[in-house]
Amino acid sequence: MRRGNRGTAALRLGWFGALLLTGAAQAQEAELPALLVTGAAAGPAAAASELEVPRAELLARPIARTAEALEAAPGLVVTQHSGEGKANQYFLRGFNLDHGTDLAITLDGMPVNMRTHAHGQGYADLNFLIPELLGGLRVRKGPYYADDGDFATAGALRLDLVDALERPFVQGTVGSFGYWRGLAAGSKDLGAGTLLAAGEVATYQGPWRNGDDLRRLNGVLRYRQGTALDGFILTGMGYGGRWDSTDQVPARGVSAGLVNRFGAIDPTDGGRAQRASLSGRYATTGDWGTMRISAYAIRSTLDLYNDFTYFLDDPVNGDQFHQTDRRWVLGGEVVQSLPWAAFGRAAETRFGVQTRHDDIRLGLFRTQARTALSTVRQDAVRQDSLGFFTDTTLRPKDWLRLTGGLRADWMGGRVRSDTAANSGAAGAWIASPKAGVVLGPWWATEVFLNAGSGFHSNDLRGATIRVEPADRLTPASRVPLLVRAKGAELGVATQAMPGLDSRLAAFVLEVGSEILFLGDAGTTEPSRASRRIGVEWNNRWQASPALALDLDVAATRTRFTEYDPAGNHVPGAPNLVLAAGASWDEGIGWFGAARLRVFGPRPLTEDGQERSRTTALVNARAGYRLENGVTLRLDAFNLFNTKASQIDYWYASRLPGEPAAGVEDRHFHPVEPLAVRFTVAAAL
Repeated sequence: MRRGNRGTAALRLGWFGALLLTGAAQAQEAELPALLVTGAAAGPAAAASELEVPRAELLARPIARTAEALEAAPGLVVTQHSGEGKANQYFLRGFNLDHGTDLAITLDGMPVNMRTHAHGQGYADLNFLIPELLGGLRVRKGPYYADDGDFATAGALRLDLVDALERPFVQGTVGSFGYWRGLAAGSKDLGAGTLLAAGEVATYQGPWRNGDDLRRLNGVLRYRQGTALDGFILTGMGYGGRWDSTDQVPARGVSAGLVNRFGAIDPTDGGRAQRASLSGRYATTGDWGTMRISAYAIRSTLDLYNDFTYFLDDPVNGDQFHQTDRRWVLGGEVVQSLPWAAFGRAAETRFGVQTRHDDIRLGLFRTQARTALSTVRQDAVRQDSLGFFTDTTLRPKDWLRLTGGLRADWMGGRVRSDTAANSGAAGAWIASPKAGVVLGPWWATEVFLNAGSGFHSNDLRGATIRVEPADRLTPASRVPLLVRAKGAELGVATQAMPGLDSRLAAFVLEVGSEILFLGDAGTTEPSRASRRIGVEWNNRWQASPALALDLDVAATRTRFTEYDPAGNHVPGAPNLVLAAGASWDEGIGWFGAARLRVFGPRPLTEDGQERSRTTALVNARAGYRLENGVTLRLDAFNLFNTKASQIDYWYASRLPGEPAAGVEDRHFHPVEPLAVRFTVAAAL
């Protein structure tokens, strides 16, 4: 949770408006024509928790918001506590990941996580993504992989885009609470390669008393030539959105009738965001193996207006604040894969270099109804990172596969603050060894043992700060720039039963500090070291050519490992996540899906006395494909109209007439009631 000018019907999106194709309406996924796939298949899994989610499975999931496609990663919960244009909040392996602090997300080789961000470290906004263009998802958990760096502690998600479509398509969706979306996409041969283009427009009000007034536009141009081993891809993407937001509300205010469950204490909260990117990938294969080179340039802007404590800090004007983030992100990677022989068997060694530069302008301002009152802090930040990694995979026996790796990372930069005392430079090195052993297969079953260390970065301003931005006098504690995580996992994966892929993994993960950047205060708050111990059981069963079933259960115990009389519970850490689903698809004719997601209770305070309630939601889909390429689909979200919370927090806030110190209370963002969306898609 973090403590954005009010939306209008029109968007000013000049630098990519020409990419956009309007349509008639939305569902987050359409039934698309067959995909032309080019590229090398991913290598064998190095851990029991590592898996590939194919495109077909992603498209079969009914999702209400773009980032929910990530819930195809077992044990991951994607939720929202604010307006739909804001980055989602993520939970995985006992982590309240906020907006992405310990979950590294990449799309086609570009990082999604933003360092030293105005709203939260690792801020990962996926609203620029068109879900129908996803080609697949690679799921990794734990710090066991040498090519995963910053933020890859709880896990790393690698999203890929499709390269081409056999036929162009258009689709439109209309739905409850003022939801509509239009999408058009297609590809054609151009020269020696293939050009793909897509455009999306969407609007949404939601069930809120103060509607979201969401306006979102997306566009993609992508050119591919050759293959994944010898060829290149260039991709341009553009996104713009603006919205009003209904943030979490205090339970006491709802109980007393001061605010509706779907109401807002401050109806002027909201935001706007823009993102443009250009990325490229090149690969060549020869006698010395395969070299892959990638590079990207991202321009991103964000304005957020939020008010979480109402009249606690300023009883006259209220506590709304405005966060601004303007940045360029430039970076790339070079990886050389070298095949060789060991023990008379094929082996492979990889060497890689990764670099990234962020040029950032940040601001935090006190506001009332989006009108500026005063400046808390303004900063110009230049941040750089350089990472080197290598790993080697050997198979000395038919039943034994060994992997060892090492990465070394340097990160640093300079902060120029409007408060001279908070300006300065900081930098740090960190080394992260990795190791893995795979035994088998025996009877289509393998046993995995993995161990390694990784890290997440903290906001660079937290490493240079000297005084509190609020008064510019009170001394402030600095925090380390890089925080180490250490983990191990023991697991087994079996396909002994035809059609069933079942995986069981037990893990432990220790993090050096639960440090959080507090965007509403402009400071970084140090906390204690923690440990997570958990078990995950993941199952995928293709029961018949048309019927697929899945069941995922994740149970985690999360505790601080350093004593404090306040208690040892980590607020917001989930102890149970369960997901189950079924999908039916015969091709031409009827298809459908149903999914259950259970988000277990979480401690809201360190003593564990205050806890959230369990949230269990069911989404469903039914549709029909015609032989002429037209698809009709009906999606239902929160099918049983469950009255529950998307997310809960416990903190002090103040409503009019309450004591100056405020009142400690549960603050929650409700689950949207039953909503339906009807989609028509047509292949051209």
